[in-house]
Amino acid sequence: MASDSKQIDMDTDSIIRELATFSSRGITELSIHDEKLSEDQKALENLVVAIQKDSPDLFVSLRIQAGAISRNLIRELQKIYCSIEIPMTGTEKGGSLLLDKKIYSNKADALNGADLVFGFDLEYGLRKGDSFKAFRDRLDFSTTLYPNHIDFPQLEDSSIVSRPTGTYSTRELDFSADIAFACKTFYSSGRAVPWFNSVIKALKISPSAFFADFSEWQTCSNCSRKSGFSPEDAKHAEIEKMQLAFIREKLEEKHKSMLFDAVSDIIRLNGAFSRVAAEGEESTIETSYNPDDLLSPFALDIARFCDGVTMEPCRVKVFAGEDSPDYRIL
Repeated sequence: MASDSKQIDMDTDSIIRELATFSSRGITELSIHDEKLSEDQKALENLVVAIQKDSPDLFVSLRIQAGAISRNLIRELQKIYCSIEIPMTGTEKGGSLLLDKKIYSNKADALNGADLVFGFDLEYGLRKGDSFKAFRDRLDFSTTLYPNHIDFPQLEDSSIVSRPTGTYSTRELDFSADIAFACKTFYSSGRAVPWFNSVIKALKISPSAFFADFSEWQTCSNCSRKSGFSPEDAKHAEIEKMQLAFIREKLEEKHKSMLFDAVSDIIRLNGAFSRVAAEGEESTIETSYNPDDLLSPFALDIARFCDGVTMEPCRVKVFAGEDSPDYRIL
């Protein structure tokens, strides 16, 4: 499907034929989530090559099955502006839904190594043998692969409905929806990918348990799924405040309040970078640590970082650099 504000629906062959006309028609974004195409490696390569040739300034959201991601396709994808959407599903075996983690891990490593933006689509309770435990396991695993975003088809399309089964109760399906919404808010809309795993490590909690707790926090703060809150419509700075408030509570609960200054600096600095890139919004923030230290690999282990790095209060200006967001200490 190709889409601009006019919501044009086209098949893949038609898209390829008309790519050269998109610019004159004001179409700047293209979304192709075709199931047959997503599994066809050669057809995907042909499409991407056509985009390079006929509409190189187009931004493309492209659904691709993990098994169809090859080195050659990755090389071609690097030549266009795109986001790769990967369904993370399982295979029913012996009454359970099993996930081939190795293939997803290998493909994610290749995409991250190529600096390509990608996300996972996670469903729950739609396939035979699925269970609440299996869904949480998929969610826990997905965050370890550093996807830019994690989407949930049932949250995006009300026509996709899960039915209770012998392995997935009505209550568990409802809880899954709350956890999915919490992830959508905190991780995806919150642009948390650069620092999320570091915070989870410091808290010694699984991602799904973290999102379950955040879901309860959202309910108490009137910004839950059932309250009508829309993370897509919220400003990123608003969600960042939610993230910081919740993490402060979690650190206090774990008797690790001494880590909050570093966590806050890391989140706000990365948030400022994201707003420069996405909204062109420059900002100046106050940090408790030097940004050079906060952006170093040492900060991946927050507890060790706080033990080994001396505080150095700084005023940091975050701005658009020549090729990417940049910063300087004022």
